[in-house]
Amino acid sequence: MIASVHGTVRAVRLDAAVVEVGGVGMLVQATPATLAGLRVGQQATLHTTLVVREDSLTLFGFADDDEREVFEVVQQVSGVGPRLALAMLAVHTPDGLRRAVAAEDLAALKRVPGIGQKGAQRIVLELADRLGAPATVSGTGAVVPAGPADRRDQVVDALVGLGWNQKAAQDAVVTVLDGSEEPVGEAEVAGVLRAALRTLGGGRG
Repeated sequence: MIASVHGTVRAVRLDAAVVEVGGVGMLVQATPATLAGLRVGQQATLHTTLVVREDSLTLFGFADDDEREVFEVVQQVSGVGPRLALAMLAVHTPDGLRRAVAAEDLAALKRVPGIGQKGAQRIVLELADRLGAPATVSGTGAVVPAGPADRRDQVVDALVGLGWNQKAAQDAVVTVLDGSEEPVGEAEVAGVLRAALRTLGGGRG
């Protein structure tokens, strides 16, 4: 198993990055949030897991061990493969998934493309004792709900990492959100990023 990769980021795409390790460019699939933290030409370390299939070897990368662990755990659910597991982490943080499972929040789980009502119910049932409690707790041990953090800067950073300049990226996000000042939540990052890419139309800044 390839547990981690460290090297120079050679390219960042919407769904993956190329990290050069010892002269070899390794294609690493990752979430928009992880990719947003990478910069072409800079050094990066990704925690990874290698998924082996009869016809492919696919490397998945994560910002930290917690993301990687959740990625591996959710695949224990019948019907959840690596692509769907990655989609779950593109929509929710690890703690977001833990909260959704603990609260049996089917609506939150169904925000993930590819998860319907039955799939959400199965995830809650099969992961109830496997994911653990959310890490964010108060001094009394009570779970602290996630606040409405504005993640639009995360989308802008992802676009810049993909090659557009800062102003073009910011303008695209404003266009997608139609000038709204409402915060962009974690569940919306991937959708806003895709819409911004369509708005930019493939042109580079």
